[in-house]
This record gives sequence, C-alpha cells and structure tokens, in this order.
Amino acid sequence: MEFQYSKIAIKIGSNVLTHKDGTLDLDRIAKLVDQIALLHKAGVEIILVSSGAVASGRSELKLDKKLDPVSARQLFSAVGQAKLINHYYELFRKHDIYCGQVLTTKENFGSRRHYLNQKNCMTEMLAHQVIPIVNENDTISVTELMFTDNDELSGLIATMMDMQALIILSNIDGIYNGNPEDAKSEVIREVQAGKNLAQYIQTSKSAFGRGGMLTKTTIARKVAEEGITVIIANGKKDNILPDLLKTGSDSVCTRFVANSKEASSVKKWIAHSDSFAKGEVHVNAGAREALVGSKATSVLFVGVTAINGEFEKDDIVKIFDENGHQLGVGKTQCDSEKARQLIGKKGVRPLVHYDYLYLD
Repeated sequence: MEFQYSKIAIKIGSNVLTHKDGTLDLDRIAKLVDQIALLHKAGVEIILVSSGAVASGRSELKLDKKLDPVSARQLFSAVGQAKLINHYYELFRKHDIYCGQVLTTKENFGSRRHYLNQKNCMTEMLAHQVIPIVNENDTISVTELMFTDNDELSGLIATMMDMQALIILSNIDGIYNGNPEDAKSEVIREVQAGKNLAQYIQTSKSAFGRGGMLTKTTIARKVAEEGITVIIANGKKDNILPDLLKTGSDSVCTRFVANSKEASSVKKWIAHSDSFAKGEVHVNAGAREALVGSKATSVLFVGVTAINGEFEKDDIVKIFDENGHQLGVGKTQCDSEKARQLIGKKGVRPLVHYDYLYLD
C-alpha cells in the first residue's frame, strides 16, 4: 500500500483511548498500535502524542478522600503515565518495534535552547527507528503553565519536527457544518487557508479531556498555515490511520490544506510562542502599516512607542498596534532596558528582525 506522507505526528485524544466510564479502552489502544506498526514498517516516521495518563490513573486508584483538581491530576498522571507507557511498550514489542517516552511541559517550548534539545532527542529516536510517545508532564505542570490540551502540544510537536502531516484523532468524524448529533449535519471535508469555521464549532469540551473542537480548529489552522496538512478524524473507526494516509483516500474526515509556502524552523517556533511572551512592544500607525503591508519589514525602534514588561535578548515579545490590537510575536535582539533607551531612534538595528517575526 502506498501512503501519502512519510513523516507524520498522530495525536490520540482521551475520548478515543477510554470507555464512557473513564477506564482505558485496551482493545482500541491495541488496534491503534497495530495501525501505527503497519505504517512504521512501511517506512513512515511517526511521533505519537498520546493523552490518557490521567484517565488511566483515575481508573487505577480508588481514593478515600476528595483531592483538589491540581493534586488529583498530579497523582493520577504519575500512576497513569507509568501504566499507559508500559502498555504501549508491550504492544509495540509484539511488532518488534521500540517506543520511548517523552514528557514535556509548556516551559520547555519557551526557550529556543530547550526547544532544540527536545527536537534533537526525538530526531535521534526516529533515526534509530524508535517511536516517540509524547505527553505533557502533568505531575509538575500547574494550571497557568499547562497546554490548553494535547491538541496544542501536538501542533507544537508537528511544527518542531517538520512533519508533513498532523492527524488529530477524536471521537467524531471531523468538523460538522452543524450539530454532530443532527442527522442533517455533514462533515466539512476540506478547509482552505483563511476559512473561518467559528460558526460551526461546538464549544463543549471532551468528557475526559481539557479541550474541544474550537481548540482543535485553532491549532489546525495555524499548523496548516505553516505548511503542514492537518487531518481531524474519528479514532474509534477501525483501520482509520492507513485509510486516511493511503493515496487517493476518501475516508470521512476534515482536512486542513497545507500552505504551499512552508515557514522556516525558527518561524514555526515563534508562531507557537504567543503564550511564552515575556513582554510587549507597542508601535505607532506608521509601523503597523509597514508590518501588515506586502513588503517584509522588521520592527524598527523609530516606530516603537512603548515597551512593557521585562525581557532578555532573544526572549519572545508580543507586538501591538496603536489601538492595542496584537499584530504578532517576535524574538528580540536586545533586552527591555536597552530597548527603552532606543525608543523612537533611527539608524539602529531592529528590535525584532523580520526573520524572527510572526504576524497574526
């Protein structure tokens, strides 16, 4: 069988991996591993972003007292992650395939050095035919520093590792043009760049996950804009992964068409760094017009009106126009103290060079 892509990231949501009562669906996990093994043996490089640790731990432990949400998540994930990765390990071993655990946090993507360390680790794993299984380290993540959910994490992983496609497996067939429970609703099969799907999105969250379809759509659009195809499909369907990837596939799903112009590795990192920003840069109307124009432009000090927050050289900052609307994010070429001294100055190096600037 011929497959469309040779490098893919697969995100499996909690509602795919669990039964309605929250316990792990071991049969479904085994079937998904069989499909991944088939792709792997056909030469497809795969990174698996798997939810399910908290649900796994919750079904294992029977607590006598009620814990606060953070403590419960930490406890359940500590036990559940061990159980989950061990189950994956045994299932892949039956196919003579090795897998390895990669636990990460949002903070690990905020530093370019930590970002590249993660990338190098997974690059080595793939080079040695080891499938990375990635999850957020819920044992040390606290609410304000957590990913929205593993959809956000999978988008970061897909762009970081220069994947050709990201497949997000949920418990429905894709994005519908109405309520999924309405028989008249149909799956939107293809989404071109710039198409707004907000009117179709159900805002309810998953029963056992943190995110919903709105998060999936937001992440999918951003990743597709960076040159990576994104597919949202039903992970409960048998043989869904080979069916989605085979050439000429007509499997029901929502496919976000990749931008033909792929972003650079650094720009991909910056595009997803909004929540890691250390400060704000405010610019005047002239600078805004230059930045949003057709010609590539850096953030020049002559157009800067204010610097908010404290940041170091190479930190990420948010860029706002004169009306307080965010224009994008970028990596600074000096710290905040020096930046304040240079506000309004001409003939100095840019605060944010175009190569390290991502505009919304």
